[in-house]
Amino acid sequence: MGEIRFLEDHRTWVLTGTSSTYALRLDEDDVPAHVYWGPPLAAADVVELAGKTLPWWDGFNDPNEGLGELAADGGTRYWTPALQVRFADGTRALEWRYETHEITGDHLAIRCTDRHYPFRITLHYRLRGDVVERWTELAADTEAEVIRADSATWALPVFEDYRLSHVTGRWAAETQLRRVPAPHGETVFASRRGITGHHANPWVMVDDGTATERHGEVYGVALAWSGSWRLTTTRSSTGRLTVSGGFGQDGVVHRVGPGKPLTTPIAAGLYTRGGFGAASRAWHAYVLDHVLPHPGELRPVLYNSWEATGFDVTEAGQRALAERAAALGVELFVMDDGWFGARTGDHAGLGDWQVNRERFPDGLGPLVEAVHGLGMKFGIWVEPEMVNPDSDLYRAHPDWVLHHPHRRRSELRNQLVLNFARPDVAAWARGWLDRLVGEHGIDFLKWDMNRPFSEAGWPGEADQDRLWVDHTRAVYALMDRLRADHPGLRIEACSGGGGRIDLGVLARTDQVWTSDNTDALDRLRIQHGYSHVYPARAMSAWVTDNPNFVTARSVPLRFRFHVAMAGVLGVGGDIVRWPVEDVALARDLIALYKDIRPVVQHGAQYRLRPPADDGVTALQYVHGGRAVVFAYRQAAHFNAPERPLRLDGLDPAARYRDADTGRTHSGAVLLAHGLVPALPAGDFASTVVRLDRIKI
Repeated sequence: MGEIRFLEDHRTWVLTGTSSTYALRLDEDDVPAHVYWGPPLAAADVVELAGKTLPWWDGFNDPNEGLGELAADGGTRYWTPALQVRFADGTRALEWRYETHEITGDHLAIRCTDRHYPFRITLHYRLRGDVVERWTELAADTEAEVIRADSATWALPVFEDYRLSHVTGRWAAETQLRRVPAPHGETVFASRRGITGHHANPWVMVDDGTATERHGEVYGVALAWSGSWRLTTTRSSTGRLTVSGGFGQDGVVHRVGPGKPLTTPIAAGLYTRGGFGAASRAWHAYVLDHVLPHPGELRPVLYNSWEATGFDVTEAGQRALAERAAALGVELFVMDDGWFGARTGDHAGLGDWQVNRERFPDGLGPLVEAVHGLGMKFGIWVEPEMVNPDSDLYRAHPDWVLHHPHRRRSELRNQLVLNFARPDVAAWARGWLDRLVGEHGIDFLKWDMNRPFSEAGWPGEADQDRLWVDHTRAVYALMDRLRADHPGLRIEACSGGGGRIDLGVLARTDQVWTSDNTDALDRLRIQHGYSHVYPARAMSAWVTDNPNFVTARSVPLRFRFHVAMAGVLGVGGDIVRWPVEDVALARDLIALYKDIRPVVQHGAQYRLRPPADDGVTALQYVHGGRAVVFAYRQAAHFNAPERPLRLDGLDPAARYRDADTGRTHSGAVLLAHGLVPALPAGDFASTVVRLDRIKI
């Protein structure tokens, strides 16, 4: 349990986490300023650091730059601003001061006001173990324009050097890990697309350049937001580095005034001193304990029909797939696109969410009943935020899409984006989704979002910029309401693959579709980058057919299964056409996955060897007295002998039995020397090792 204290004599707040401390104070101008973030410190030790503001060195260098808890624009503050405000008379400089604060359990609220204008700023802090959640609330009695409203500024200790870890990518190549020296000046990671984006993800880790998977201090910041976002690292010549982040983008202005407050999304910060592996495990624990709606559940093995049928969806075809899926041991059957309206391809019908009666003469009821009768839950694909111009919905409501009156309406994938910031659009979506789920007993929604914003206008609305925030919040509100009205409903977030993966969407979904690329070799890298912040419990991974539709590569079925079994296992191939031997192998591997699923989905993850080359990649999960090791050889060269894998997270005083061979191992030996995984010969070799702690 954490603790928040206010040291009144020193005007300092100390937030003590499980194994870290965060501290801030009021400076001489009554403005919150950063004091400390790092390993645990007693309150008395923090006081030693909470000194006075230092004088300027000269007319150009301020030794306190970057120490503002929320770097505000104005006066002689030249650091990257986290808060920029323009008042009605044109004044842009913000002068604010402390008024009061409240500590309620694990929550601290610091209330400040501008020294002249009726503008209020509340800084929020909440302790979640070693994660500090921060957000900002803005309010005003007269209208003001907020040009930038980040959730927080995070000041790091002064190191000899800094290194940034983050992910980049594109469609079908998401979450590719990058580690680079931190440049001087500003480095911006962002999405201007209205969604989280395939090209970057809203988190960054910082170390001094020496951290490894197992050793070293690591700082991380992650943003809980599924719309446009921005994270900025600023490194000065004086040696300081900060991270500032929030929603929005350049050119988008938030209006704050009477009855129109602005609350930023959560920016979560984490300090660990056990390397990148410990940082990832701490993020995973945070997501499981404080973000996911049903973290204690075991996610079911699912089957998805997309790659088997595409848009050629019929009741008979889905029944055949469902029967084969049930025989394999699948627990959730998901029918993908093509079940509604004139949806025989991606060119028409999107937005007309009525069951296609030519394909389902008696509606969805008989298929849902058949799937339930086979002992599986029933899921269905939806894309509520999109519309085809060739649809009855668009013909009736062309004003419902994002558009400008004198500009083209750019189509991507033959789609336009519906403006969920409009109450009538949000109400329409809630109506048909509520009916779909309620009338048919739907257990699972695959919620897709297949294109970014363009022409983001709202003709007739005085404050058109608000759609950038209000659209995302309306999606959140709709998901929240559906879940409240249908407690058994579970949701997977999808956005052309991994275009909407973040802490904000994970707070209202149960899993995320990691990438449209199901090639097992590529997935090793995608899943590696994903794992740096997000847990296996939420990572949907499918086994699909050869050759892979993205890469045209053929990979053995066992290897494909073993890669997908490192997350939430799914099957997406044309299983009706699978040969007998593949069906038998799949059935066995699904049974194996169900045995190890509690360890994979709820255990601590250790990345033993990253997929840095075409050699052996390995990872391990530990939960209670069980451990599971996955090892993958991508390519064999020169008949090289296998090297032992040094395991992690085990009890050195215990012994562990291999569930398949019966052989026992010393925990100390597995930690110090390692385990030889005994991979089969050749390329694309893989194995799963199950270790059970023995009571001695």
